[in-house]
Amino acid sequence: MAQFAVPTQAKEYSAKVEYFRGVDLNNSPSNVDKSRSPAAPNMIRDQVGKVRKRTGYHTLGTAPEGAKVWAVHRLGEETLVHAGEQLYRWDGGEGFEALGEMAAARSRSFIFDEKLYLLDGENYQVYDGETLASVSESAYVPTVIISREPTGGGTTYEALNLLGRKWTETFLGTAEDTVYQLTAQELDEDEVTAEVLNSDGEWVTKTEGTDFTVDRAEGTVTFATAPGQSPVTGMDNVKITAAKTREGYAETINGCTLAAVFGVGGAPDRVFLTGNPDKPGMDYYSGFEDPAFFPDTGYTKLSRDGAEIVGYAVLNNALAAFLKGSTDGRNVVVRTGSLDEDGEALFRISNTLIGQDAVSTDSFARTDKEPLFLTERGVYAITAEELTGEKYSQERSYYIKSAITEAEGLTEAHATVFRDFYVLALDGTLYLLDMQQKAYEKNSPYSSYQYECYYFPDIAATALWVEDNVLYFATAEGQLRAFYEDAESPASYNDDGAAIDAYWETADFDGQAFYNSKTFTGLAVRLAAAIQTGVKIFAQRRGAWDDVYDAEAKARYFDWSYIDFAKLSFSNDRTPRTLYSKIKIKKVDKVRFRLQNAEMNEPFGLYAFAVMWRENGGKYKR
Repeated sequence: MAQFAVPTQAKEYSAKVEYFRGVDLNNSPSNVDKSRSPAAPNMIRDQVGKVRKRTGYHTLGTAPEGAKVWAVHRLGEETLVHAGEQLYRWDGGEGFEALGEMAAARSRSFIFDEKLYLLDGENYQVYDGETLASVSESAYVPTVIISREPTGGGTTYEALNLLGRKWTETFLGTAEDTVYQLTAQELDEDEVTAEVLNSDGEWVTKTEGTDFTVDRAEGTVTFATAPGQSPVTGMDNVKITAAKTREGYAETINGCTLAAVFGVGGAPDRVFLTGNPDKPGMDYYSGFEDPAFFPDTGYTKLSRDGAEIVGYAVLNNALAAFLKGSTDGRNVVVRTGSLDEDGEALFRISNTLIGQDAVSTDSFARTDKEPLFLTERGVYAITAEELTGEKYSQERSYYIKSAITEAEGLTEAHATVFRDFYVLALDGTLYLLDMQQKAYEKNSPYSSYQYECYYFPDIAATALWVEDNVLYFATAEGQLRAFYEDAESPASYNDDGAAIDAYWETADFDGQAFYNSKTFTGLAVRLAAAIQTGVKIFAQRRGAWDDVYDAEAKARYFDWSYIDFAKLSFSNDRTPRTLYSKIKIKKVDKVRFRLQNAEMNEPFGLYAFAVMWRENGGKYKR
């Protein structure tokens, strides 16, 4: 009797991705977790576990003459643009009001008592809401010595101000002496002023050339009539104020490029300045509640091997200064502030840490829990708990580390915090670390967690800032741009009228056994519904990409508020759409898919993806 063998049916398999995290640019596509992508330009987290195309940007204005935008500063509701060699007050459109000159270099600022102080490496300036002026013009005039006799001596009271040329000395006058010797010679030509206390306890102003003469070379003041003894026993009765230019004093502060507001006990009542290239490893702190007074004794030398201070971070009641180029590996110096017996502020070094060198001053940005900053190995963090230890190794950007290490211009990178993202502008790309999504990564064992990451290519930002929960950026050609806010509107999905190419590549799907020959038979995708949206799916087999599916209008719904007759749909279903298609990709060992939307004014959100295949029974041969 004849017998027939029924062919065995190849078993069907499937794999699905229902949770989308971020990109993994470190590992090969075969080793990338299925929830991450080896390439996903212009995609960003929507809900946690879901991703979408980023919104586009639009140009609001262009700086005069298309000057390069170095930085953008904020004071209250005002936006100030540093472009070219000018600081402008910007109205948010094409209106720019010149406020004053600045250096053609990156500038930084801080706010103190509702005034904006700016540093550009050439001049230390202040903007009070109306005018821009050098801080030196309003520099505090210290009283450097008190209880001085006409011939000399006295008690040191305050230090000289690095910012100003003027100082005051007070004397205990005598009945006979008319000549009063100052502590300095070779005085400047500025008018010397003097005051004498009268018997009524009032200070009477004396005039140079009438009431007294000045020998500037010798530093003496000669009164026409002796001021006499003080009418109040033990109280100084003569004040003399003079000016003298001391070489390098003003340049020390004007050459600074970086500031931190910090004081005793962590109070924001003093200012620390650093970044003067002629004074590497040095920083200077101001007088109490006075950014216009930098005592010539108020400095700390944090490095003696040429290392420069590239950033500050205030953590609890400590100030961490980050050094670059330290030869002994100690690249974070921690200080705390206290008062001595005389009530003078002291800022003592309490610890030094070893870790990765910070490389960019403008990459420092404070999140809710920790400051983040850029190193040559990626974005790192330092936590308050580490300040009492010996090392820090808190990497936060493992999944984009390779892209960062290969980028050019690390020192020019800059960052800001936008909503739940740390946004880093580097080498023409925006990299985003998602602070809502943390993951432990076994390949970075010394870090407590990593952030999921995204990237937007071809955005060459020279400045980043946030206003009213909107992310802005500027360019070297002077454009000032803002990203659209409304993620639901199709009109938000273009870059100044150009389509945004966004896609999500999957990791490699290689089946139950990577060495088996396979036939991929179907795929499914769940898209976020939108007025107009779509997806094209491509498959990579043997290194070449082929299109395998086009959703066309299947995920769209109708809305009277936005009608594009070329993409019209009459569906009222606004729920996520599940789309399925048969495919036939034969005799392959693996396939990678690309889910892409490069259409003008089209949102694009991914909720799930699945693929089906059969393993043919034979081994893969090429």
